[in-house]
Amino acid sequence: QVQLVESGGGLVQAGGSLRLSCVVSGSTFSMYAMGWFRQAPGREREFVATIASSVDSRYYADSAKGRFIISRDNTKNTVYLQMNSLKLEDTAVYYCASSRRYSGGSYLKTRDAYEYWGQGTQVTVLS
Repeated sequence: QVQLVESGGGLVQAGGSLRLSCVVSGSTFSMYAMGWFRQAPGREREFVATIASSVDSRYYADSAKGRFIISRDNTKNTVYLQMNSLKLEDTAVYYCASSRRYSGGSYLKTRDAYEYWGQGTQVTVLS
């Protein structure tokens, strides 16, 4: 069974940086597109970033552009989210997800594109 485990969350001061990791097991990782979503208290889970399975193609939410970088290491079955210039409004639980059905395109910005999800890691930004 496919499993995703996030790590790297924690407390960080506004303006600082944090790097999240997500290790995937039970799948052919290189064949999956990967995404990062986040959910703040009282809000719906929202798209943050995604990376394609076989090509170097990335997409970002407007709130993440210029600050966040998504990457993957297929030799380690791991996807990363480098977060820079963190703001108070970035505080949320961050989830990684995998998609076997879709390799690219705007549909990867939606939650419905992903079949498997991790349990999330908390990111708290302090002012």
